[in-house]
Amino acid sequence: MATYISLVNWTDQGIRSLKDSPGRVDGARKLAKKYGCEMGDFFMTIGPYDMVVMIEAPDDEAAAKFSLALASGGNIRTTTMKAFKEDAYRKIIADV
Repeated sequence: MATYISLVNWTDQGIRSLKDSPGRVDGARKLAKKYGCEMGDFFMTIGPYDMVVMIEAPDDEAAAKFSLALASGGNIRTTTMKAFKEDAYRKIIADV
């Protein structure tokens, strides 16, 4: 499974229904499974992003489908990055 980090912001719609946000996080965890993904750590943050989410997915296509399905609800916008764990990082730079 590949690791992805999603930087998340509430939309105007999402912030207006802020109290529903914890339930939407629970729903996102279930939605991730539909695409063969797993939502890991979730953080509410202070700064340019409202939340940070760790995602495990079998491939880029599954990660993209999950991100699009999640954002289609209109409550969030995401910026998603593929991430490499330390062991992969060490292997990658060993060949540079």
